[in-house]
Amino acid sequence: MSTPDTVLQAATDQIARASEQKGLRPSIAGFFDEATYTVSYVVHDPETCEAAIIDSVLDYEAAAGRTSYGSADRIIEYVTSNNLKVIWLIETHAHADHISAAPYLQQKLGGKLAIGKEIIRVQDVFGKLFNAGTDFERDGSQFDHLFTDGETFKLGKIEGIALHVPGHTPADMAFIIGDAAFVGDTIFMPDFGTARADFPGGDARQLFQSIRRLLSLPDDTRLFLCHDYKAPGRDEYAWESTVGQQRRENVHVKDGVSEDDFVEMRTSRDATLAMPNLIMPSVQVNIRGGRLPEPEENGVSYIKIPVNAV
Repeated sequence: MSTPDTVLQAATDQIARASEQKGLRPSIAGFFDEATYTVSYVVHDPETCEAAIIDSVLDYEAAAGRTSYGSADRIIEYVTSNNLKVIWLIETHAHADHISAAPYLQQKLGGKLAIGKEIIRVQDVFGKLFNAGTDFERDGSQFDHLFTDGETFKLGKIEGIALHVPGHTPADMAFIIGDAAFVGDTIFMPDFGTARADFPGGDARQLFQSIRRLLSLPDDTRLFLCHDYKAPGRDEYAWESTVGQQRRENVHVKDGVSEDDFVEMRTSRDATLAMPNLIMPSVQVNIRGGRLPEPEENGVSYIKIPVNAV
């Protein structure tokens, strides 16, 4: 059983190998969805064209309860035009701000749908909140693969390793592919800070420890973020930084910020934040691997909204 220190060392060694050998570095394309401020990624090995799609978005019109596929179709067009072979459809966590398009992409492109093993904890909490009943399995079986901390994988010749980084939710994972880390909602651009930690199962102290774990990677590690909200004074969206930049500049968690100070800041700040607009449909669907609840007898799927329960 790997310990956190040995996992981090393995990740550091992988990044060093990729930095020294161009063939071990992935090609990365980001797809920004301004409606949810989410960045999805297609990551591939240029030599073999094996690819992973990370944190895809299904378009959802909340007022009408209507789904569409414009964002996902942009990814499909990129994958097909570059002759890529999708191996993985990865979710960094069960998102609360957008619905995953992974099942649609899987139907069109193939690949295994994967998330962190601790999704079972999230399924348990939200299965109760949404009164999902005994038909809703709380064992992660809606996904093809559950990643564990330190687990390795490959895209062609490019090495990958999964890191468990809880705090935002219990199930958050970061995925290091070659010299690039896809960090989900743990951390944002340095001028915006860090993710909230007040969702069920979230923990500000855990989040600090997870972020500092990520920031123990080499300074030149490329970090690819799941969201950007344009901090005040910045006119352009951005979603790539480095470990070194975050350690120097992150307004919430740069070097010198103590764990206790971070927890105090994060807790007080989270108390002022409204719930994400799409939290009810997003979590309800994403704990099912991006699949809508089973249709009722009239053939229609329904999203539940618990009243006065959150």
